[in-house]
Amino acid sequence: MKTVMILGGTKGVGREILKSCINTGYHVSFSGRSTEIGNEIIQSNKSKSRLYFHALDLNNGVKEIENFYLETVKRFQTIDALVLYAGVTPVASILDTEEELYDSVFNVNLKAPFFLLKHVLKSMKSNGSGSIVFFGSAHMDYGQMDRTAYALTKGSLYTLSTHIAHHYAKFGIRSNYLVMGWTSTEGEVQLRAKEGVGEEELKREAAKVIPMGRMLTNIDPIPAVMHLISDDSAMTTGSLIRVTGGEFI
Repeated sequence: MKTVMILGGTKGVGREILKSCINTGYHVSFSGRSTEIGNEIIQSNKSKSRLYFHALDLNNGVKEIENFYLETVKRFQTIDALVLYAGVTPVASILDTEEELYDSVFNVNLKAPFFLLKHVLKSMKSNGSGSIVFFGSAHMDYGQMDRTAYALTKGSLYTLSTHIAHHYAKFGIRSNYLVMGWTSTEGEVQLRAKEGVGEEELKREAAKVIPMGRMLTNIDPIPAVMHLISDDSAMTTGSLIRVTGGEFI
């Protein structure tokens, strides 16, 4: 039975990945800031013994990231797949970005995945196999003008994904980068609400610019993620998969 570790599995697409993994029969270790939400997910699931939640604020340094890894191995022995979903998307151009915002974006989007990988790669190397799924963004190349720091982190994650694919394939470790398009996650809806844009207006706005005519739902990226976790993708590494509805930035 596979063990899937999810960095950020309490909300949005991350929560849907968790559900799909449990339904497939996998063990799942997941993290999030809210202990209340994490415990609610476990208590509402019939397969409690196959779930482990670790409360984790990705702005609080790397020690607790190591503890997340150690507790996962203690509970499930191995880590067969790592899904790096957690991320923040502040609205700010270079001109509007203060140091505190910059540090927060890099802590969550890049530093946390890097140091979690430091530990997980050792485990996967010992096991002789593993699959890593990076959640990327169409902002990765240069990004919109008001997503500068976010774009930098997503471009760096793609470099990290291909770095691992190139150097760790000899240990049976695969790494792939999934570009997720404009998605109606809770975070996106809340972000737009702060700008005075309601959910229905947001969807109408998105439909005008996405070639396939609608925003992604939380479900749309799941089949690609599950394929990359599974043995069906045993020879897939170093890939960039776009689940964007045809949108390019």
